[in-house]
Amino acid sequence: MAENKKPEYLALTDEDIERLNRETPPDEQLYDLAELFKVFGDSTRIRILYALLESEMCVGDMAQLLGLTPTACSHQLRVLKNNKLVRFRRDGKVMFYSLADDHVRSILALGMEHILE
Repeated sequence: MAENKKPEYLALTDEDIERLNRETPPDEQLYDLAELFKVFGDSTRIRILYALLESEMCVGDMAQLLGLTPTACSHQLRVLKNNKLVRFRRDGKVMFYSLADDHVRSILALGMEHILE
């Protein structure tokens, strides 16, 4: 019967492995994080988020600014809203959208900083 030996090239100790396993978030949280980053994987949604960095906007203005149909813009805003990246307020019949919080600003800024290095 073969012994269950670690290969010689592995530098991690059993304690390292235990610590890393304790410090790694649960799979469900990692899945949610991956899903969040998928939302950032669409250039139209990134353009919408960048537009909202400047000010809140209604769908019509945003669609005109970005060269989208209001329907396409609404669809992307729904995805962003479902992922808690934008929020909205109603003024009569018009919905105004804005970034959900400063975390969104930080994610965009850090991402841009990373690609410009």
